[in-house]
Amino acid sequence: MSTMFGARVPFYKLQGCGNDFVAIDNRVLRLPKELMAEWAKRICPRAFGIGADGLFFLELAPKGSGADVLWHFYNADGSRAEMCGNASRCAGRLIHALGIAGQNHVLLTDAGPVAIAVDPEAGLVKVQLTAPKDLALNAALSVQGRETVVHFVNTGVPHAVILVDKAADVDVAGIGRAVRFHEHFAPAGTNVNFVQVVDKARTVMRTYERGVEAETYACGTGACAVQVVLNALGLAGEELANTTTGGEVLTTSLEGGRVFLKGAAELTFTGEINAPALGLPLP
Repeated sequence: MSTMFGARVPFYKLQGCGNDFVAIDNRVLRLPKELMAEWAKRICPRAFGIGADGLFFLELAPKGSGADVLWHFYNADGSRAEMCGNASRCAGRLIHALGIAGQNHVLLTDAGPVAIAVDPEAGLVKVQLTAPKDLALNAALSVQGRETVVHFVNTGVPHAVILVDKAADVDVAGIGRAVRFHEHFAPAGTNVNFVQVVDKARTVMRTYERGVEAETYACGTGACAVQVVLNALGLAGEELANTTTGGEVLTTSLEGGRVFLKGAAELTFTGEINAPALGLPLP
């Protein structure tokens, strides 16, 4: 790992519907957990690092855990996240590509075990998320001086869902930030999804992501939150095609009380990080 240019660390870059991530095989690097947040803060910025919505490290899951692989997931700001739907799909694609586990395997996240099915020929990955919880509908909140109806559910991470007439016209940055930091969701805050219902099988959605602190091209757990909320409101059936900001479609479904997420996941490139150039602390 050491060369004339300093410590070199192999990495993988993946994207799922435009939500992009850097992944590191921690079976090789063995970076201690206490250094991981700093790595995320230095690697994820798009001007000074590699550029990504988040960073995850893969390790073998502990024996007896019922999982094949364990991950440590961090948002771009260095905050640790319990779960990320699109990142879990990317992780599943990489886990299979590296031969760590087969097409069907279980990823252990902070939110719990996540079952993953990889279709490498189609480039699709289907993920069974942890059971949704804390569903709360029709909260009337004051947002930027206006009463706004906000729905909520936790699909591994917290998500607010706001129904809008036209997603393209929404001030995602302004309203999203106001809801994300609203006292109603303190202290953890929430992700915020703005949803245009096309019909009972289709939506257009945009997401302000906590930890990225901006709109992202897609959000898997957000799409699942939309599925759960719209189904509870009687506005959707048990499967939805959600068109994301990046223009791609995330398919969500409810099966036996569990929520599933399916979409494209691609390994876009591999490389080596010059750790000293980014000021990354090494073990």
